[in-house]
Order: sequence, then C-alpha cells, then structure tokens
Amino acid sequence: MGVFKNIFTWWEGATFGTALNTMRNGRKVGEDDQGNLYYEGKKAQGGFTRRWVMYKGQNDSSRVPPEWHSWLHHTIDAAPDQAFPPARNWEREPTPNLTGTAEAYRPAGALEKGGRRAAATGDYEAWTPGA
Repeated sequence: MGVFKNIFTWWEGATFGTALNTMRNGRKVGEDDQGNLYYEGKKAQGGFTRRWVMYKGQNDSSRVPPEWHSWLHHTIDAAPDQAFPPARNWEREPTPNLTGTAEAYRPAGALEKGGRRAAATGDYEAWTPGA
C-alpha cells in the first residue's frame, strides 16, 4: 500500500510526481529544525525562481518557521541561516496550528469545556428603531 499511497495522496508528504520534479528541477537550499527541506528551481520564470518546501511528515504550512516563510515568499534573498543572526535565547519556538487537536484554544462556554457560559450581567440593552 505504501507505493500506491505515495502516488495518489499528497497530505502525508510529497507525491511521486512532486519528488521526481524536485530531483529534476530543484536545488536544495536548506533544512529547518523540524526536518523540512527547502528547494529552489534551477530556472528563473518572470524574474523569480520558484521556491518550495518538502515536508517531513504531514503537509501543514503552519509547520514552516517564520524565517523560512520569508524566504519562500521572496522577502529575503539568501537562506535564513545566512540572512539572519542566530536566534536569541529569549525567543520562543514557533507553534504549529493547533486547530482540531486537544491543545487547541477553547473559550469558556465551548462544548469541550462543559458548554456553560458565564451568566449575563444585565447591562445589555437591545436597540429599537426610533428610540
């Protein structure tokens, strides 16, 4: 099932066609701390070279660190390890999108937190036309 899954699915890594295109037309630029690989096209089209990421694991764009995001969108020209100074010790690691997981934000009153909202304070006054 592994070969067929690789040919027909894209959400758990690169498909066979993407991997083949990367080998033929891509030049590896770097790798981030999560193991994602970043590539740049060999030919420029319209003044820009195409840039893309090959995810390690599931394809989730929120797993791209901010510095590599700026490189992917041509905000910086050089790879982040060359363009930026090393990270400061007070900087936090970027967090991926947690929607749909147990760690997702759920406000008070959400069904997952019991579904009970705080009682209304009585300071609401409905709008009426002409009042």
